[in-house]
Amino acid sequence: MNLPNSITFSRLLGLPFILYILHNPTTQTRWICLVIFLIAAGTDWLDGYLARKLNQITDLGKFLDPLVDKLLVLAPLLALIELGQIPAWGVFLILGRELAIAGWRVNQPKISGANIWGKLKTVSQIIAIALLIAPLPPSWKVPSLIVFWISVALTLISGMIYILPPKSTEELNLKN
Repeated sequence: MNLPNSITFSRLLGLPFILYILHNPTTQTRWICLVIFLIAAGTDWLDGYLARKLNQITDLGKFLDPLVDKLLVLAPLLALIELGQIPAWGVFLILGRELAIAGWRVNQPKISGANIWGKLKTVSQIIAIALLIAPLPPSWKVPSLIVFWISVALTLISGMIYILPPKSTEELNLKN
């Protein structure tokens, strides 16, 4: 396993702490959870950067990176459902998209990396989760939920764009 793939795998190490902390959160533990989450999310950028810079892009990395991303996103979202901060059906839409894409990718002859829509989806999910984890004042509740629903919308849009074949050269350029 090369360095970028090791970094990708290390992202999983923060999940047990995030889930444990969010089980009975306090203001202080939410800040700790937020830091752990943001460090883990930051490794998503780092592993991709190193894979490109070191010319170590592998099929394992193309498979492992999105899988770990899904776990990093879904674990705190499930905890946030338990805390009553977000509705389960919004998370179900995200989970449904992720399972559909994973199933679709299994039948593809070549594993492709994320397109711009997939990257926007991931960034929006990270921002939404960070806002929802952070112990912000009540005035941030609605803006945090708005960002969550934007991430749900981008998740669904990116899934449709990923599966639907491009109809023109211009659409093909958008996918790359």
